[in-house]
Amino acid sequence: MSHGRHDVPGNHDIPGNHDVLMSRDVPVSRGVPASRDAAVLDDPVGASLSGHHAHLARRLGGAATYQPEVASFSTVAAGRDGREWADLARLLGRGALADLFSSPATPPPDWEPVFVLEGRQMIWTGRPPAGAGAGVVELGADDVPEMLDLVARARPGPFRPRTRELGTYLGVRDGGGRLVAMAGERLRPPGWTEISAVCTAPEARGRGHAARLVRTLVARVAARGERAFLHVAESNAGAIALYERLGFQTRGPVTFRGFRTP
Repeated sequence: MSHGRHDVPGNHDIPGNHDVLMSRDVPVSRGVPASRDAAVLDDPVGASLSGHHAHLARRLGGAATYQPEVASFSTVAAGRDGREWADLARLLGRGALADLFSSPATPPPDWEPVFVLEGRQMIWTGRPPAGAGAGVVELGADDVPEMLDLVARARPGPFRPRTRELGTYLGVRDGGGRLVAMAGERLRPPGWTEISAVCTAPEARGRGHAARLVRTLVARVAARGERAFLHVAESNAGAIALYERLGFQTRGPVTFRGFRTP
């Protein structure tokens, strides 16, 4: 699913490129049931903005959102008699996209619905993979132009000029040094890291790059005492099956929604 088109359904970095679906060399891994600390994943955007990503947040009253060049996601606090929606509208501006990610909060009637996408949240329950994947490199600020170009061609989901500041991003280069695959870290609620931006250039798919990048990221997340999670469209049965083979299990359904501010 693409998230490069910011105002259409499917805007939530739903992994599903052909490289993921064609990777078949991943052993089945079964883990333990989700622990109680997974409750923080009910509002991963809010938990990230108030914690690990607080330095990337914009806040006003009961609303918070990321800085525009970092990410589009917003969150509102409950129990403020509706004032939180006015706060968010002021933060975003008139006629702006309010990307509420998986928040169940409902805005006022004059907020125009833009998209609804059914999906599921999956968490890592397998054993951490051993070591880094062969040929995997860490991407930095100098790589952003190439990362943006790859996103434009592979269309994995939302990626902005400063998205890489959310966490570690890894890539694979071909023999000529061109970036042909990448994956990275996005939301960071306490104790967890979301794997995101999994994509492969069309000409390099079917070689297992995406699966190798995901395994490497999972290993890094586990090494710092956290657990990995991700989101996938409910309609993407192939990607769901692949992630299950990698060691992810479904935590529960989510509905992604976006609205336009009045």
